[in-house]
Amino acid sequence: MAEHKDNYPRRVRNELRFRELQVLKSELIAPGFQRVTVGGPALEGFSSPGFDDHIKLFFPDDPAAFQPPQATDDGIVWHSDVRPPSRDYTPLYDAERQVLDIDFFIHDGGVASNWAQQVRPGDKLFTGGPRGSLVVPQGYGWQLYVCDETGMPALRRRLEALKAAGFAGQLTAIVSISDAASKAYLAHLAAFNIEWVVGGDEEVIAHRLATLAVPAQDYFLWITGEGKAVKRLSARFETPAIEPQLLRAVAYWHEKDV
Repeated sequence: MAEHKDNYPRRVRNELRFRELQVLKSELIAPGFQRVTVGGPALEGFSSPGFDDHIKLFFPDDPAAFQPPQATDDGIVWHSDVRPPSRDYTPLYDAERQVLDIDFFIHDGGVASNWAQQVRPGDKLFTGGPRGSLVVPQGYGWQLYVCDETGMPALRRRLEALKAAGFAGQLTAIVSISDAASKAYLAHLAAFNIEWVVGGDEEVIAHRLATLAVPAQDYFLWITGEGKAVKRLSARFETPAIEPQLLRAVAYWHEKDV
């Protein structure tokens, strides 16, 4: 196995901060995806250099009474024994406008999904992180991305960055969706090779992955989605021929999540 450490993704630490932000706007930007835009003075110093960074969103029963925790040298200090529900989401930060967009995949029974559909301008959103980032170089000649709807905001962020950088390599994105209408979320990135698996059949995805020949070098693989599915799909790439640093397989959710 060849080593190319100079081209490995690089982990960086960010200052851990918890923020109280204000909802500026909420809109359905594509079928199945609600975008909530937040801002405020607390966004100062926000940093998110990794395309699949995640921030934690907190959903207290009484936002007016909730105080976000504080990060101290001794750890995270909570002001109450009550821990509100929380979920991880991809931050889409616009430094020029000083606003943060969060795209929610709308589905039944999700605490975050329900909040996103009901939120109004002026409401509060409490966030934490990102605590750390994985900075993935853009120039790999061969790139593979596999995700479902939960990973589409991170994929969107990555493809937009590659488009802006003039990426000219070989890229395949395999995206599992339950409704074909969700394709609209990535419609502006149609110049990339995006293969859609409508209905989310894992066997179809596995069969497609089996047909791919990863080059001996200059590659990057990213597989996300439901935890058990990610483990099964990534297993075929866990071989001596694939450098583990160039395979990112991470659960974005688990079957028990709501």
